[in-house]
Amino acid sequence: MSADLVIGEDGRPRCRWAGTTPEYCAYHDEEWGRVLRGDDALYERVTLEAFQSGLSWLTILRKRAAFRAAFDGFRIEAVAGYGERDINRLLGDPGIVRNRAKIEAAIGNARAALAVPEGLTELLWSYAPARPGTRPASYADVPPLTAESTAMAKDLKRRGFRFVGPTTAYALMQATGMVDDHIAGCHVAVGAS
Repeated sequence: MSADLVIGEDGRPRCRWAGTTPEYCAYHDEEWGRVLRGDDALYERVTLEAFQSGLSWLTILRKRAAFRAAFDGFRIEAVAGYGERDINRLLGDPGIVRNRAKIEAAIGNARAALAVPEGLTELLWSYAPARPGTRPASYADVPPLTAESTAMAKDLKRRGFRFVGPTTAYALMQATGMVDDHIAGCHVAVGAS
């Protein structure tokens, strides 16, 4: 068995990072790498990935319920209508990451998402590789970014999105099932949704 896998209490092999906390285990088993579609759902992931920049994903997972409450369930239309009063409300909310630049980016990204004629789902998924490829044998085989994530980030920035560099775009692709970076031997089924 790969050193990048761990056996959980249930006897199932998982990607090593999933064995470090209960939150990571649940996220790994129930969400990460599973196909996600829907503009609001994908906007939530874009927003959370942006807030994660420079922080631990565990911090974001633990604050996720507060983020959902603070950002009206990540409904794009609602967040796009936010103004200075909302920014101040969010800056005062101890349940979320209180970073003005990231809060303003979340609002700007909602506005940019509304302006995508084909919808956010269609836009983001247009950058998914045509074929998922084989699962990596180890973390050494997992790239931090790809040509597809670089192109996605460039297009998003051109459309006015912020905090969406190529590495963040690749993390989004991993999280939403556009690529399958579960380590070979992990129990999570390919293409599960």
